[in-house]
Amino acid sequence: MFVKKINKYFSRHPIFNGFIHLLVGVGIGILATYPYIGEHPLRWGIGFIVIGLLGHVYPLIARGK
Repeated sequence: MFVKKINKYFSRHPIFNGFIHLLVGVGIGILATYPYIGEHPLRWGIGFIVIGLLGHVYPLIARGK
């Protein structure tokens, strides 16, 4: 049920979908290349991933039109 609602929301909002997945990808990239980022790569990487995961939760609480 949850997955269907998230997929339906993302299919109707492709820009939001791309942005959320971009944030998760940046977070994973920061964690994968941590020596090159500078100070606090773990905080930045986990921060981007958490924002991306929260973006995946948003369709569950958003009202559908």
